[in-house]
Amino acid sequence: MDAPVRAASNDIAALPPVKADWVMVYKAKRRLLLLRGNRVLRSYRVALGRYPKGHKIKSGDARTPEGSYTLDYRLDDSAFYKAIHISYPNQSDIARAKFLGVPPGDKIMIHGLPENWSAGQLGHPYLDWTQGCIAVTNREIDEIWASVGNGTRIDIR
Repeated sequence: MDAPVRAASNDIAALPPVKADWVMVYKAKRRLLLLRGNRVLRSYRVALGRYPKGHKIKSGDARTPEGSYTLDYRLDDSAFYKAIHISYPNQSDIARAKFLGVPPGDKIMIHGLPENWSAGQLGHPYLDWTQGCIAVTNREIDEIWASVGNGTRIDIR
């Protein structure tokens, strides 16, 4: 096995990111963890939907869903700095919404800040300001973007 390449102490960005194979979000703790196996690679403070308690039921309820999903595609031209789509709604979410006679909603993402807004202006990460998404700073979404691939599992609890 080759020795790891070491960057100069002031050139951490030159190190290739360690790829995470799992993302875990703890809503009550406002934490997103990047994991490789059971090892935590990084931890981030997050902002959630405006009504963070409980599972997302329907479109417009401003709740962040709970369950197991997949990070399935990326947007670098959204209203936010960058965004990674979460595969909500899954079959269970769709069935629940159908039973209740409501649309389940969609477009749940991990994303950076909105264009032309700062973390301070939003109260990020201390205020839950999204419509159900998981928000981090722009620097953090860059790290997450480089550390996870499409198809990565995400569990939201």
